[in-house]
Amino acid sequence: MSSNHRFLKIFRTIHLYLGVFMAPALLFFAITGGLQTFSLHETTRGSSYTPPAWLATLAMLHKKQTIAAPVRKPRVSENTAPAAGPSNASLANVLPDARAAAPSRGPPDSEGARPKKNLLPMKMFFALVALSLCASTLTGLYMAYRYSRKPVLVSSILLAGLVVPLLLLLF
Repeated sequence: MSSNHRFLKIFRTIHLYLGVFMAPALLFFAITGGLQTFSLHETTRGSSYTPPAWLATLAMLHKKQTIAAPVRKPRVSENTAPAAGPSNASLANVLPDARAAAPSRGPPDSEGARPKKNLLPMKMFFALVALSLCASTLTGLYMAYRYSRKPVLVSSILLAGLVVPLLLLLF
């Protein structure tokens, strides 16, 4: 066997085992990323939709590498005064033009506003990418079992690819 042939055989073996080990993570990121493309993991303003807890947890794991949801600060409305600092009345006495100089929090003027873009075509493209990544990963797993002479080793590596990330969640 020539050195070039041995070199390629070693790289094919490394590719096989790394691909099988990373397959569960690839499937996880492809599926959760596809769901996040359509914002199914979060609520939006003015909507009554609330995502399922499992989906919000998986999205948090995808984005922040943790399943602990952050504590969100309550939003301060314009009607309530801030708890600390001088009151609005005292600011108005000190700086009479403070309200006029403050930037508006409302929607931008219609003159400078850009027209909304249609994001659906890009979302559909990324959904197709996620679906293709899942299909490619699953066909790669099929080929790993079909053409490998060591299916027990392939199964062991696939199981390790499932268990290692779950164990890392404990840290």
